Amino acid sequence: MVDLTALTPCSGLLPLRKGTVTLSELDPGRITSLMPFGGQRAALSAALERAHGLGFPAPGRVTQTEGATCLWTARDQAFLMGPDPDPALADHAAMTDQSDAWAVVLLAGEDTEDVLARLVPIDLRPAAFPEGSAARTLCQHMTVSISRRAEGLQIMCFRSMARTLAHEIADVMASVAGRRAAG
Repeated sequence: MVDLTALTPCSGLLPLRKGTVTLSELDPGRITSLMPFGGQRAALSAALERAHGLGFPAPGRVTQTEGATCLWTARDQAFLMGPDPDPALADHAAMTDQSDAWAVVLLAGEDTEDVLARLVPIDLRPAAFPEGSAARTLCQHMTVSISRRAEGLQIMCFRSMARTLAHEIADVMASVAGRRAAG
């Protein structure tokens, strides 16, 4: 019998390496959406700081500390990733557990931006999208969240799209690797 608890969104799909780029699955820990109640954004940010050592992120940004990340995902919405949320956060925000809803991957290597330039409509070069940046955008026909980490670009998609995301990125990784090899 298959142990379903051992399966991750990208089980059997990743890791992949083509040319200078690798695509691997990340374990983000628990993912909790945070949506501040009206007028409670500052109070939520202070509660996050007390409980987890980071504040609510500004639009297009990520806040991070050891073991916890708060990723901007939309207007007045962010994902707390890593720890179980402190119960006091519920005084300031609507919270929902999103842990099983997302696939999270890391695209890393010298040609990372060249790969994603063929798939997403935004400029992800480090000068335009430095570490700590976050964006909600499209990757081909899929809605994704992309953020820059020190080690590469973190990409999140709905769990049901994990196979498609891996396939689309792998195809472009092969194309970019082929162009590099051809000189």
